[in-house]
Amino acid sequence: MLRIMPVGDSMTIGSAGEHTWRYRMWQHLRDTLGAPFTFVGPRETLHDPATGLASSHEYAEPAFPRAHLAGWGEGWTHMAPLVGEAVRTHRADLLLVSLGLIDLGFYTNADQTQENVTRFVREVRAANSRASIAVMPVIPNVRAQDDADFAAQVTRFNTLLVGTLDALADPQARLLLVPPPPDYDIALDTYDGTHPNARGEHAVASAFAGSLAREWNLGEPYVPAVRGA
Repeated sequence: MLRIMPVGDSMTIGSAGEHTWRYRMWQHLRDTLGAPFTFVGPRETLHDPATGLASSHEYAEPAFPRAHLAGWGEGWTHMAPLVGEAVRTHRADLLLVSLGLIDLGFYTNADQTQENVTRFVREVRAANSRASIAVMPVIPNVRAQDDADFAAQVTRFNTLLVGTLDALADPQARLLLVPPPPDYDIALDTYDGTHPNARGEHAVASAFAGSLAREWNLGEPYVPAVRGA
């Protein structure tokens, strides 16, 4: 069975009332992968906006495997020290990673964030030398639209990320850069300029699924007929 670990910040953990791109991805793989798989990780919570804390909420579809390694306000700098143990304990084969905005916004500049990406990949490989990692750059968000300095850091980090993944390439432990959704529009795909709404959830899941299918022949491309459904 393929064991997939979603890794991310607030856009990945999601909050109460959201489906999350993790859920959209699971639905797509369930219907198209043609092989057993599950989601794994040390956490199963959503973010509760009423309390500001992680909280357990039931999904409408009980079969959804809610496990992940994601946290509200967490980035590469937080996940790099945690990911090795998470991969080792939960025997992850494939990591789907969406991180960076939090780092650049609050903790590290682009070059420091790149260093944490390197540490993250090395920690994963120390835990599972054959684990595959698919990484999405920082996607469009309202802060990058309104803050020129932050936008410059995002651009630099996304550029550094390409070189970092190339430098860390290993045929035994695959790395994949997942291009952001090509038509992602923060006015249409988010509810606050940053966090995906239903349309945005489909867009992020589609970007991951398309890259996995195209580059690694894993599953099929995902083009929702109605992205807002």
